[in-house]
Amino acid sequence: MKIGIDASYSLDASPSGVGVYSTGIIEALADSFPDDRFRLCYRSNRFFRTMTRRRRARNTSRHLLEPFFLPRLQRRVQLFHGLNQRLPPCTFNAAVATFHDLFVMTADYSTPEFRRRFAQIAKDTAERSDHIIAVSQYTANLVAELLSYPSDRISVVHHGVERIPLIKEEEIRRFRKEHDLEAPFILHVGAIQKRKNIEGLLAAFEHIQDPTRLVLAGAEGYGGGAILERLEASSAAPRIRRFGYVDRPLLERLYRSANVLAFPSLEEGFGLPVLEAMSAGLPVVTSNRSALAEVAGDAALLVNPEDPYALRIAIEGALEDGPTRRHLIEAGFKREGEFSWIKAAHETMRVYRRLVK
Repeated sequence: MKIGIDASYSLDASPSGVGVYSTGIIEALADSFPDDRFRLCYRSNRFFRTMTRRRRARNTSRHLLEPFFLPRLQRRVQLFHGLNQRLPPCTFNAAVATFHDLFVMTADYSTPEFRRRFAQIAKDTAERSDHIIAVSQYTANLVAELLSYPSDRISVVHHGVERIPLIKEEEIRRFRKEHDLEAPFILHVGAIQKRKNIEGLLAAFEHIQDPTRLVLAGAEGYGGGAILERLEASSAAPRIRRFGYVDRPLLERLYRSANVLAFPSLEEGFGLPVLEAMSAGLPVVTSNRSALAEVAGDAALLVNPEDPYALRIAIEGALEDGPTRRHLIEAGFKREGEFSWIKAAHETMRVYRRLVK
């Protein structure tokens, strides 16, 4: 089969969940199906960046995803897959789009202008997709409800997870000392923005006793200014460390050094940090809503993210060296093992073969 893929987001210098997904699914598809041909398509602002990189695999090629080149692409592929809920402005023999989330359409998590543009693109993509892949059942339900898309043409394909590698204890001790993190610390991975519920996490943390620290690893996002003001004014401010956006090596050290991951997001289409933390042997406390309960299963403590007291009690339970913590670590390893990019690639290929006979 000849498959076109919008690979633009796989080149993000600071990849979000979409970038991680794009890289993971492209590499797994190319490795798992060597007899198929994948035309990796990039928008002009990213295409030339690919010239400095080695080709991913022998069964892949690179193409410019711009209007002038679309007629040739239409003729050369049997199916096109948009990895970030959008499709080029043309018609293909078969078109698939992956939808990650629709939270922009469900609550005040962005500017009105961005919300209008997002909704327009989402609706256009749904109208022109022969099939939609959703990264969770939660997202699939929103696609059916908000975009009036037939449920029988939606397939749920969960993310895979790149396991956090082991790091020598000596290196971990050095890292913690260097960053003044020798005391137990709670880790949050994600943007400083309204949807991530940083203020709710802070309200819980303010009642967790010293010397426990809170580490925030993520860039500033929508509503971040007000959140940062709240953090700076907090009585717990001296115990909070903000790292901003962190690259993969630093993120791996944080996962391996932390004592618990707290991820009380108000809405997530998937929630990759939950699985990454589990792969590092880190107990997880997360929300009992959106896709997070679906992803975490029974391997995390699930709480109402808008109840700071419940969040605090759960975090303290995960921090304490006892049966709860040991269960979360053991269950987390098992849960994380159920998600892989190879599995995601095979489920994605089943969608392709259903459309291209």
